[in-house]
Amino acid sequence: MTDPTNSRDGLSAREIAKSLTSSYRELTPAAMILGIIQGVVLNLSFVYASLKLGFSIGGSTVAAIMGYALLRGVMKKGTTIENNINQTIASGINTAGTGVVFTFPALFLLNAKWAAEGKPTLEFEALPFLIAGVAGAVLGVMVIIPLRKQMVDLDRLRFPSGVATAAILKSGSAGVAKAKLLALGFAISALVKLFLASGVLNGVWLAGDAGEPLLALHDGDMLDFNLGIIPLFLAPAVSVSLMNIAAGLLAGKGGLPFFFGGALAWWVISPIAFQSGWVPSVDATQPHALESVLYGSMYGNMLRPLGIGVLIGGALMGVLMTFPAIKSAFKSLATAAKTSKSGEGGSDEMPLQVLGAGVVIAVILFFAAAKMTPGVSVGQAVLASLIGTVWLGLAALIVAQATGMTDISPMSGMALISVTLMMFLLDKNVLASMVVGVAVCVAIGQGADMMQDLKTGFMIGGKPIKQSMAQFAATWMGPIITMGAIYLFWQAGEGGKGGFGPGTELPAPQAGALMGIVEGLSTGNIPLDKYAFGAVLGAVLGVAPMAGLGVLMGLAMYLPFYITLGYGVGCFIQMGLAKWKGPAFYESKLVPFAAGLIVGEALTGMGYTAFQIFFGAGGGGH
Repeated sequence: MTDPTNSRDGLSAREIAKSLTSSYRELTPAAMILGIIQGVVLNLSFVYASLKLGFSIGGSTVAAIMGYALLRGVMKKGTTIENNINQTIASGINTAGTGVVFTFPALFLLNAKWAAEGKPTLEFEALPFLIAGVAGAVLGVMVIIPLRKQMVDLDRLRFPSGVATAAILKSGSAGVAKAKLLALGFAISALVKLFLASGVLNGVWLAGDAGEPLLALHDGDMLDFNLGIIPLFLAPAVSVSLMNIAAGLLAGKGGLPFFFGGALAWWVISPIAFQSGWVPSVDATQPHALESVLYGSMYGNMLRPLGIGVLIGGALMGVLMTFPAIKSAFKSLATAAKTSKSGEGGSDEMPLQVLGAGVVIAVILFFAAAKMTPGVSVGQAVLASLIGTVWLGLAALIVAQATGMTDISPMSGMALISVTLMMFLLDKNVLASMVVGVAVCVAIGQGADMMQDLKTGFMIGGKPIKQSMAQFAATWMGPIITMGAIYLFWQAGEGGKGGFGPGTELPAPQAGALMGIVEGLSTGNIPLDKYAFGAVLGAVLGVAPMAGLGVLMGLAMYLPFYITLGYGVGCFIQMGLAKWKGPAFYESKLVPFAAGLIVGEALTGMGYTAFQIFFGAGGGGH
């Protein structure tokens, strides 16, 4: 039998292991500071991307690549698990902002629409929504941490994004090469964005014999082609945005349903609707402003409400289809509670007492946010905080389980259901319902992101308690940064029109869909036929083998097709390159380069907007 004290300097094997573990860099000031800096940058980048594309892109990949370059390449002393802390913080701040950008802008769009129609607008302050966002960020992490051991250690759910991030963290010297590709993509995208935003290329590029435009670039990155030949109800335009194409490069084959949703809307439903006289008559062969059709009769009266219906149907069916995940989540929660009571969690797990205290604090914040909202009584605030917290926890469990199985996070669908539910419970109080929607959407994103990060840590030997502490320390920053960015973009609009929404470079499709539902519920003016048909279509798509298909296609139908088409171009390029060069090329070369393209354009677009507001003549440039 081996004597555990028979070791150097009279230390036991356990003491030596503890000494080695404590000296190995993990939760360090360098990792924390770098994670916060990257989190702020990614948050701002993906606010822009979410307003434009309608969905967010995880920041863990970018944070892990840059963390390797800075911690290992510059500081010469970073470790893999220290870099994991960096990407955990960065992705947490970024994801917390995503929940806000999908919901809060709906209020701006609703007020702008009602003001244009001469209706009374909503008077709201940012503070209640800010508190709700912070409460959601805390609750999302609190709810999900007790499930870590069951979902990650025992159930061994896939969490594909977490596995991919772990592969990057373990890539060794390849991290420097990836960082160079990311920087190259950033530089190219930033330069192209500045060139396009300057308006130098705007105008007619090619004209026909009669002088009609055949090819023209306008609004920064929208390229119209064959305007005098192809009927306008087929949406003959494509976005030349490198960020848009890069999002398709990252998605590849998995992004095709999104492209097909747009194609279904504009290449199938649109011509049928036009020929059948379901929309006001338009001379679709005459050259005129593309917006007159895209954001007029076809988009506003047909495809937009139809897309909202598909979103609702897909979201509801998604909840029903995730019933096994719900059952499994509750089983995991029960097992986690037993494990905690028996003391099997170990010192590497966050104590349930701490988590319980955090939940209480978050619920109090939730109540305060609801009570501060105009027109909300104490009873309604209690109802909103209690029911909202229960639904928030259930939604976070569902999404975390679904993310672990499929990597699909139905965040937007859950937000739509949340706001609709609260509109009924709170007597159609729009502001109070949106407060709950913000909290729920932030919490859902945080739960899924935290579990992905914990999966990454599990694969590389990180300590769960340190990851949890890092997430708690910084995630609250996300909603604050995002709300500031939203106000900045809205201020960039001209002529009383905000800087995002339908008809702008940043259509904000998620917020627009939510705005349509809120307006319909509050005024009773709901296009039931289109909502109902769309809901049936979304429900049918929701039972498809691919998780989230109904929500994806509904969102694509809602988006302007020039964005969806540009995304599809990126998908097909990735598929061709993967077939030609192989999957290794995609992982090592294409992913970091595409990530750089996204961050480069997003940050440049945001910087250009801020410059126009503070130094330009009237703002308005993206």
